Amino acid sequence: MSRQAPIVKSMLELLERGNLQAFLALAQKAEPADLGDVLSSLDEEERLSVVKSLPRRLSGAAIIEMPDELQAEETIESLAEDSPEAVGEIVEELADDEAADFVGSLEPEQQERVLAEIEDREDIEDLLRYDPETAGGLMTATVVTLREASTAGEAIESLRRQAEEIEDFAQVYVVDAQDHLLGVLPIKRLVTSPAGRAVRDLMEDTEIRVPPEMDQEEVARMMSRYNVPAVPVVDGGGKLLGQVTFDDVIDVVEAEQTEDLLKFGGTSAEEELSAPWTEAVRRRLPWLLVNLITAFVAGGVVYMFQEELGKVIALSIWMPIIAGMGGNGGTQALAVTVRRVALGQIPMGRAPGVIGKEVAAGLVNGFVVGLVATAVAMMLGHGAKMGLVVLLALTGNLFVAGFAGAFIPITLGRLGIDPAVASSIFVTTFTDVCGFLLLFGLAGWVLGV
Repeated sequence: MSRQAPIVKSMLELLERGNLQAFLALAQKAEPADLGDVLSSLDEEERLSVVKSLPRRLSGAAIIEMPDELQAEETIESLAEDSPEAVGEIVEELADDEAADFVGSLEPEQQERVLAEIEDREDIEDLLRYDPETAGGLMTATVVTLREASTAGEAIESLRRQAEEIEDFAQVYVVDAQDHLLGVLPIKRLVTSPAGRAVRDLMEDTEIRVPPEMDQEEVARMMSRYNVPAVPVVDGGGKLLGQVTFDDVIDVVEAEQTEDLLKFGGTSAEEELSAPWTEAVRRRLPWLLVNLITAFVAGGVVYMFQEELGKVIALSIWMPIIAGMGGNGGTQALAVTVRRVALGQIPMGRAPGVIGKEVAAGLVNGFVVGLVATAVAMMLGHGAKMGLVVLLALTGNLFVAGFAGAFIPITLGRLGIDPAVASSIFVTTFTDVCGFLLLFGLAGWVLGV
C-alpha cells in the first residue's frame, strides 16, 4: 500500500506490539475498508489469527473489503478449512449478496459444509445459481416493496417495519400480489402525500429494469446512463427478484477498468499483486511469444531491404524513430477508440467518422513531427533528400497509425473479440511494417538506392 490511513497505521502498530485488546477496541471504530487494508498488510498466518479474533460482524466485512481479491479468497478458504462453523457465523452477519460472494469463492465441498452451518440460507443459495459477473450475481434479494393497493399511510407503516431488517432504502418498489414489478415510489412523494392516497396513484412507471443474465458491465453502463441509485432485476415474467445498487456498480466499474488496463498491457486480469512470480510468467509469456512472432514480421521487412540499408547507413538511425513514433501514434488512437468501444459509443453509422477523425489527427501530427525530424536530419548533415524521406515516412506512418488505431479495435469489437486484448499487437505490427516499408521504399525512390 503506498498510502495508508492513520487508523490503519495505528492498528498495524498495535498488532506489531502484540496489543490485541487495544487493536480490537480500535477496530470497532474503523471502517471495513480500513480493516481490509490491515488484513492485506499481514502474512497469511497473522491474517487468519486476526480474522478469528475479530467480532464476526467485522471480520466478514473486512475480508470482503480486502483490495487483493486473491488474498481474500485464500483467507476465506483457510478459514473454511479450519472452521466451517466460524465461516457460517460470519456469513450470517453479511448482506445476502456479500454472503453469496463470500461463499461463492469456496470450493464446492467447502460451500456445502459452510451452508450447512447457516439457518437462513435460501437467499444465498438462490444467488449462487447466477454467474457472479451478471446482474443476478451482483444483486441483493433484500428489497423494499409496497403493494399497489395500499394507501400512503399504510405504506409508511410498512416501511417502518421493513427498516428493521433492511439497512439501505436505495429504491422503493411497488409490486402486485404475485411480486410482479409495477413501478417505483419516490420517498419524498410518499411522505408528502395524504395518508389516504393510494400507492398506485403515487408510483412512477419504470422501464429501467434488467434480467438476471445481463452482463455486469451492461448493468453499470445502464445505471450510469440513467443516473439511478439502484436498478431492479426481474425475470422473464416481470417478477421482482432483487436489485443492483450503486455501491456494487462502483466495484464493477473499478474491476472492469483494471481488467481492460491489464489486457491492454498484454497481461491477464486474473493476475493479482500477491501472486507468485511463476504465475506472472504463466500469464505473460504467451503474449510475449505472440509479440515475438509479430516482431519477426517487421524484421522480415528490414531483411528485404538489407541491401539498401547497407548502401545508406543513415537509414538505420531513423528506423527506430519511424517505428517508435508510429507505435506511439497508434497507441494514442487505440486508447481512445478502445474506451469508446467499451462504453458502446461507436454505433455502426459513426464508425467512419471516428476513423476519419483519427486519420486526420495522425496526418497533421505526422507532418508536424516530420518537419521537426527533417530539421534534425539537416542539422546532422544528412542532406535535403534524406530530410524529405524522413518527413514523408513520418507523415505516412502516423497517418497509418491513426487508421489502424481506430479501425482495428472497431473491427474486433464488431467480430465479438475484446479489443483491449488483441488490438495493441496488431496495431504495433501494422505500424512497424508500414513504417519500414515507407522508409525504405521512399529511400529507394528519392535517394535512388
